[in-house]
Amino acid sequence: MRGIALLLAGLGLASCSTTALQPTRSAQAEQDFQRLLAGKVAGPPVACLSTFRANDMVVIDENTVAFKRGHSEVYVNHIPGGCSNLGMSHYALVTRQQGTSLCRGDIAQVMDISNGMTVGSCSMGDFIPYKRIGA
Repeated sequence: MRGIALLLAGLGLASCSTTALQPTRSAQAEQDFQRLLAGKVAGPPVACLSTFRANDMVVIDENTVAFKRGHSEVYVNHIPGGCSNLGMSHYALVTRQQGTSLCRGDIAQVMDISNGMTVGSCSMGDFIPYKRIGA
């Protein structure tokens, strides 16, 4: 009985841990991500990203999407909880924004581009701007 109480106490403490489990990305995805951020410095997160062109969105993995603005600026969104299957080649992230901005909390859908079916959804997080130094 004492062992069960200790086990439950340990589980309770573990659930209070402030260390979040970071998903691992493939070596190729990590390489692509680092190449995208090369020479850029992170700024403070922003809640909204003003209108962007859809072809400027880059899916890094199920948990990370980047929005390019030219060659000197990238906004990275670490999707809270991720978007299952987003990194798969035949799926696309479809965003529907209210007004002219995509904002934290906006819902995005993962669509199967071969048949147009929604296969999942997720909520956007903060956008972290990375800007080239001196740009």
